[in-house]
Amino acid sequence: MDTSGPKKTCCESVRDFFTSAKFLIYMGHAMSTWGDRMWNFAVAVFLVELYGNSLLLSAVYGLVVAGSVLLLGAIIGDWVDKNPRLKVAQTSLLVQNSCVILCGILLMVIFQFKEQLVELYNGWILTTCYILVITIANIANLASTATAISIQRDWVVVVAGRDSSSLADMNATVRIIDQLTNILAPMLVGQIMAFGSPFIGCGFISGWNLCSMCVEYALLWKVYQKTPALASKAGVKQPQQELKRLGSPKDSESGQSPEDSSQPLMNETSAAAAADSPKSRGCCYQASEPLRTLKAGWVAYYNQNIFLAGMSLSFLYMTVLGFDCITTGYAYTQGLNGSVLSLLMGASAVAGICGTVAFTWVRKRCGLIRTGFFSGAAQLACLMLCVVSVFAPGSPFDLSVSPFQDIYTHLMGEKALPEAEHLTGLFAGGNATTPSPAEELPPLPSYMSVSLLFAGVIAARIGLWSFDLTVTQLIQENVIESERGVINGVQNSMNYLLDLLHFIMVILAPNPEAFGLLVIISVSFVAMGHIMYFGFAFKSLGSRLFHCCSPEQKLEPADGLSLPTVA
Repeated sequence: MDTSGPKKTCCESVRDFFTSAKFLIYMGHAMSTWGDRMWNFAVAVFLVELYGNSLLLSAVYGLVVAGSVLLLGAIIGDWVDKNPRLKVAQTSLLVQNSCVILCGILLMVIFQFKEQLVELYNGWILTTCYILVITIANIANLASTATAISIQRDWVVVVAGRDSSSLADMNATVRIIDQLTNILAPMLVGQIMAFGSPFIGCGFISGWNLCSMCVEYALLWKVYQKTPALASKAGVKQPQQELKRLGSPKDSESGQSPEDSSQPLMNETSAAAAADSPKSRGCCYQASEPLRTLKAGWVAYYNQNIFLAGMSLSFLYMTVLGFDCITTGYAYTQGLNGSVLSLLMGASAVAGICGTVAFTWVRKRCGLIRTGFFSGAAQLACLMLCVVSVFAPGSPFDLSVSPFQDIYTHLMGEKALPEAEHLTGLFAGGNATTPSPAEELPPLPSYMSVSLLFAGVIAARIGLWSFDLTVTQLIQENVIESERGVINGVQNSMNYLLDLLHFIMVILAPNPEAFGLLVIISVSFVAMGHIMYFGFAFKSLGSRLFHCCSPEQKLEPADGLSLPTVA
């Protein structure tokens, strides 16, 4: 006799899924990232358009954004830790969308009355508007960072419960949403700006964020209602509520459990501050509170068992081997036009989605830590194609050319006309090697080098995104609840730091002849990152790192992630 309850019909199962907390999280994340991708794409175009087709404002904006997250990442994370989940999510959501709406309106005013603003007070009013746009957009980015830490690094863990497989599936789904919106959202706003105007584009983005803010606010409230565990946010880790941390050798030697040996450093700092209460009344002491929080956050990050894993992910940001403005610019110099690059970007997105699917498949069969090891090896192997491309036929690699030769010749005015005609052909959608009436450009001897370069970059995305998901879940599962925000804030700061270094590297060697050297340096940093991860994995698993078990065996306890499975 079957004592189990009645089985759900197909319609009931579909209804339960579309009303579940997981689906609501996905919907809110999709709307949030769609708006973020549209804004991030459009603001760079708007700044170039406003400043006479110069990259100066875009460069200043990028520097301000990166520097702000680098300095304030730990403080933002600490704020996320010390406040209730719903308050953090709603506040960051309102601040982010309100700033984008305000910035969009301000840009509309600038586009509409730019000529009049230039004449007022010798252009100082317009300069003030530029400063306001960059400042407000930076605040929106900081609020977006707080939202990402709160939802993707904390809420997702609680909604997944204590099921590691469910957490992996949610992380993979969130990353697939990121990949799709990263391609589709810029395409939409780009078409609106192309067939309309920047003024219309600003209005559309402001309107989208206004509507999206209301819907996301309601979705957050529904998720909060459907997941009672979100209401409790303990300051100290509770074993029955939190995921277990990785055991370290020093914990075993001292006979302490991971929970006992890894008390939050942020709480220790707070306790010390409480003990020194008379001093806390001083203005100087209160003014230095952010600095103490910043220091405590970095110390807490350094003392995590997953420190090497987090550092390994940061090192992957020190690379020119991605689909950013640097690689795109190099591709233009090698004869690839916009249509080819758009296809390559699409292939990159497909490879990233394949990487997220591969992550869930490999994790179930080999365990989480081994998945990161295999993903890193796969990424590094694919990047060897990029190293080969440096020496392949058609490569402009030539270290005898001065890195600043292009800058000098541009300042001397020797190549002004050919460069202008070259860029005109690019923005018109033509091939960079199309001969101009003024000067016949020599044809490229071979496309083998640039083909190998992009083949390696696209193939490496599979391992890259799988590795990124691995480190993300390691941080989620092995950082105690009271430090999730600050640790993820410091992780974001590390990522931005290495990203800044890669831009500095390009500034020091900007010409195409030196791009091969940048490729070799990039692959070297990726290799160093994966060596760090190998050290972390070998420390956690020892020789068992190389022993893949059968699919039926549970590998989480061996990996140090002893998570009970939800029935």
